[in-house]
Amino acid sequence: MKKVKKKKRIRFKRVFILIVIFIIIGYIIKSLFSLPVSNIIIKGNTYLSDQEIIDLSGLSNYPSIIDNSSKQIANKLEENIYISSAKVSKNIHREVTIEISENKPLFYNLSKKKTVLMNGKDIDEMLEVPVLINYVPDTIYNDFIKSMSKTEYSILKKISEIKYDPSNVDKKRFLLYMSDRNKVYVTLDKFSKVNNYNDIIEKVLVKYDDKKGTLYLDEGEYFVLN
Repeated sequence: MKKVKKKKRIRFKRVFILIVIFIIIGYIIKSLFSLPVSNIIIKGNTYLSDQEIIDLSGLSNYPSIIDNSSKQIANKLEENIYISSAKVSKNIHREVTIEISENKPLFYNLSKKKTVLMNGKDIDEMLEVPVLINYVPDTIYNDFIKSMSKTEYSILKKISEIKYDPSNVDKKRFLLYMSDRNKVYVTLDKFSKVNNYNDIIEKVLVKYDDKKGTLYLDEGEYFVLN
């Protein structure tokens, strides 16, 4: 007897349901990835504002969370001369976190007509930074930049002028002219003490009734009235 082959029936209803399910899943995935950035968190900035960093990153219009990869955003930021490195991360809440290390401008070198940055490079533009008013020997200059780069930005903004002023005791001594009309003598090996300026001068103001003078941080720590 001949075997009769049974024809398999295509169950169109099941196929239709599967197609609809795949379409729905695809739509949901597309919708999720098309959602805009919900929040941008900026860390590590002092010189550049949050808005400046957002503009540089290309996220000012809060685009889709997948429009740019973390690496692409970081590369955009690192093209800016005032940013030495950037780290970008995203999470499932569509938040973008940007952590940057700044290449802050430190001082304007009047002799060279250049603004010097933390990494030692310089630019032609004159910015609102302390002005180095005289020549510093090359053997000391690089160490001076390193010391300045460790100065807190809030203190850096209070220094108006810097003079290389070596003494017989120390060839690495500098005189800082502060915006509050006080002066500070400091050597490179004690330059970190400048970060304590606000606390020191606050005590001095109480003792000397807000009179101006010179703070000696190069030899001990004492204040002399003008």
